[in-house]
Amino acid sequence: MTDRCPWCGTDPLYVDYHDTEWGVPERDPRALWEKLVLDGFQAGLSWITILRKRDAFREEFDGFDPERVARWDDARIDRALQNPGIIRHRGKIESAVKGARLFQEIESQQGFSPFLWDFVGGQPIQNRFASAAEVPTATAESTAMSKALKKRGFTFCGPVITYAFMQATGMVNDHLVTCHRHAQLSPPQAAG
Repeated sequence: MTDRCPWCGTDPLYVDYHDTEWGVPERDPRALWEKLVLDGFQAGLSWITILRKRDAFREEFDGFDPERVARWDDARIDRALQNPGIIRHRGKIESAVKGARLFQEIESQQGFSPFLWDFVGGQPIQNRFASAAEVPTATAESTAMSKALKKRGFTFCGPVITYAFMQATGMVNDHLVTCHRHAQLSPPQAAG
């Protein structure tokens, strides 16, 4: 059996997410926005709940196309609230629509990906945690990201949410050192 971070358990969907997505550096701005929106929807819920609904979210949210979601009106929000395949929370849906508009502003000004990656100096932070108990729920970087997003008008993006986002998008490598993915996502060590 392969050693993995214990949080993914044995659910095949969670294991696949752990093995192929979580912690992989993501620089595509639309993919980053999708993950930020989904992390906001996760607030108060488990991530496996979001993973199980991710395909329905993608369908409902126009493939997470920020330009299309930014044009949603009240009627379109009401339609989304009728979809049992997603988390039907008006505040979170409205947050996603507002976030799509804010995404467009940041993307046109400096690029959404560079804006977010600047909080870690443009490169993944390589942590070396041996146990899940060592992994923080928030850091100075996630707090700074949260404050910057909130200042721009984003919601559902507190420091714990932004840290989970940073972990998911590979801004930090929080795979445990005993996990097979840690070494795969770490830069090669210089000989010497």
